[in-house]
Amino acid sequence: MSRIWIYLFSALCALDLSGVHQVKGIEMFTSSELEAVNGTNVRLKCTFKSTLPLSEERITVSWSFLPLGKTTSETFFHYQEIAYPPEKGLFKDHAVWSGDVMKGDGSITLQDVQFNFNGTYICQVRNPPDVQGFASEISFRVVQKVSFSEIGILAIAVGGSIGIILLILMIYIIVRVFRRQDNDMGVEMEDHRSKDQVL
Repeated sequence: MSRIWIYLFSALCALDLSGVHQVKGIEMFTSSELEAVNGTNVRLKCTFKSTLPLSEERITVSWSFLPLGKTTSETFFHYQEIAYPPEKGLFKDHAVWSGDVMKGDGSITLQDVQFNFNGTYICQVRNPPDVQGFASEISFRVVQKVSFSEIGILAIAVGGSIGIILLILMIYIIVRVFRRQDNDMGVEMEDHRSKDQVL
């Protein structure tokens, strides 16, 4: 029995010495695709979960932009205790902080979006020593008008069908109520005639 414990203890020590340990990592959550109408404001939502307690002093959030047709991205927004919006370039006066790192939110808002904002936006969060994790990407498209997605079209179709059914049901109920009132009036008139004949 003691020999089993010795083997077990040796195996655990070997695992520890070989560098096998739990890897910490940050989980990132964003929409994979986003669309906005030219000239409007849009929030690029980026939320995260860390394996360590959140700290205002330690957490950093950075946003990068990869334009359509390009292969290299450029960081344009940084947050560490306070927001550092871009002072020059494409996003000057367009990118503002709209997150709350203590609630796991590293979002920014793009104001007055333009067609040259089309591309991929990359959100990266670090909470040292919890720095492992993937950057999260949003494929963003600026359009002249909002295009209806298949889900939007389906929702409109279902909503319209339900509305028509409710309208038909209301008409049916109103017709039934009026017919009943007409029948009741007819019965009352018959009763009055009968009474008059008796008198």
